[in-house]
Amino acid sequence: MSKLIYKIAPRALWQAAEAAGVFDGAPIDHADGYIHFSTAAQAVETASKHFAGQDDLLLVAVETDRLGDALKYEVSRGGDLFPHLYASLPMAAVRWVKPLPLGTDGKHQFPEMNA
Repeated sequence: MSKLIYKIAPRALWQAAEAAGVFDGAPIDHADGYIHFSTAAQAVETASKHFAGQDDLLLVAVETDRLGDALKYEVSRGGDLFPHLYASLPMAAVRWVKPLPLGTDGKHQFPEMNA
């Protein structure tokens, strides 16, 4: 079974990508030259650091074995290896998309991420 990595995306941006059949990234991805992803262990910190207080987000699970050589693990925050995709994300690589709502505590409520 393929390993999963995760992309946090605003709902409107993701819906536009679904309509287009491909996700080319968010503005930060365009600026950096690759699409940022997180592992399951990194996703909660990514949400709190880069999406604090933002509602109407989606958590997108992506199968790594469908991304090929364009997927690289590179040192980033805290010396961790983060998955970066140096290509557009094909919708065929997406396993699932789930809401990432804000809880009453102001933190994002993550769904089960192993499914």
